[in-house]
Amino acid sequence: MLFNSLSFAIFFPIVFLIYWFVTGKSTKWQNILLLIASYYFYACWDWRFLFLLMFSTFLDYFTGLKISNAKSIWSSKFWLWLSIIVNVGFLAVFKYYNFFILSFTEALSNFGFKINPFTINVILPVGISFYTFHGLSYIIDIYKKRIKAETNFIDYSVFVSFFPLLVAGPIERATHLLPQIKSARKFTYERAADGMRQILGGLFKKIVIADLCAEYANIIFENPGEHTASTLLLGAIFFAFQIYGDFSGYSDIALGTARLLGFDLLRNFAYPYFSRDIAEFWRRWHISLSTWFRDYLYIPLGGSRVTTFIKVRNTFIIFLVSGFWHGANWTFIVWGLLNALYILPSIVFNTNRINLDIVATGKYLPSFSELFKIVLTFLLTTLAWIFFRSETVGQAIHYLTSIFDSSLISIPRIAEDQPIMIFVPLCLAFIMLIAEWIGREGPFMLYSMHKIRIRGIRWIIYLTITTAIYLSQGKAQAFIYFQF
Repeated sequence: MLFNSLSFAIFFPIVFLIYWFVTGKSTKWQNILLLIASYYFYACWDWRFLFLLMFSTFLDYFTGLKISNAKSIWSSKFWLWLSIIVNVGFLAVFKYYNFFILSFTEALSNFGFKINPFTINVILPVGISFYTFHGLSYIIDIYKKRIKAETNFIDYSVFVSFFPLLVAGPIERATHLLPQIKSARKFTYERAADGMRQILGGLFKKIVIADLCAEYANIIFENPGEHTASTLLLGAIFFAFQIYGDFSGYSDIALGTARLLGFDLLRNFAYPYFSRDIAEFWRRWHISLSTWFRDYLYIPLGGSRVTTFIKVRNTFIIFLVSGFWHGANWTFIVWGLLNALYILPSIVFNTNRINLDIVATGKYLPSFSELFKIVLTFLLTTLAWIFFRSETVGQAIHYLTSIFDSSLISIPRIAEDQPIMIFVPLCLAFIMLIAEWIGREGPFMLYSMHKIRIRGIRWIIYLTITTAIYLSQGKAQAFIYFQF
């Protein structure tokens, strides 16, 4: 069930009405309803993997209680590592087994050894990387005594499987979401209005920006040899806007949906394409994952309070693991390592935290220096996205090297009879960037709409966005991060 599908447009209003008007006086029954709705939502993808979700939930709930009640450090560590090994084991089998076995086989073949590998033919359970990280953070936080183990199985199950964030995040922390699940929620018009605005902005990013950019990006990436260097660069830019519109659009819909139900989820994007350096970009892109790796991997490795060599080592580990988290392909690993190289100078010269504020705060326009840094960071990020989008490292390198050609100064085009159409998604993406620039000091793109005092103007804008979504709506396209 996609957020941008008719089935969800029917499913969510039903849940919303029952949630507030039937079970609204009882937090217990609201949570039961959320659990049933979440399991139904997940079963719509493939009901067979619902049992894997349930098993993972029970495992972490049980081991959490065992860690909390452990009488010795040894016992506590035993249950911690049992949960980690089983969770990561499932993730390894479903997501990485074929990658490892085929890479090992290929390595042996280079030395003259021929073997027939045993591979498994199974689809990747949707959302497994996300709900696995939910459970792991919960268990680790109990072990570190940041939280106490949850004794109510329903409440914990809702934390793991809450349908707005179940299949593509944000990756929540028990310290943040569980208290909201256990406390009473109250419907307010202001919260609901914010939720609707965020959902509307998310649908615009997904359907109008991402899906349209995807059409052109796919044409260019599937046949890079048929296009000029300028068209290849444009294809990379299309994908940069596609993946941003797709993933941040999903996150906006998820946060808006949760807000309509009385929850505040972790912010996942903070206008990353306005970043002035790569370090700032990674503080603004997929924030819940970046902070997860920071808290549960980077800091335990020593964080920044170590020698420069160790900081560089830790940084490469984080980006290597981040790349590998995204998928079982060398392209993701190279993408992660390339970003590590990008950020390396700021780590060495200790300048990775100089851009902590919002760019051009209180100003209409950035300075020339800020604009230059924003454009440079965007271009570096866009070139790295080529590896993320390509099927193989070889294809990515060929695509990347083909950009640096004399035809880079030519006019990009795909279809000879419709050269102007290639610039339509760019114009729409530029409109999105203008809207984000205007609202960059708020938590999401359309947040500041309530400040427009003339109601008629607000509704004209809402109607225009809705019309654009309707006119762009074709067959519902799956979100990119569902594959992770």
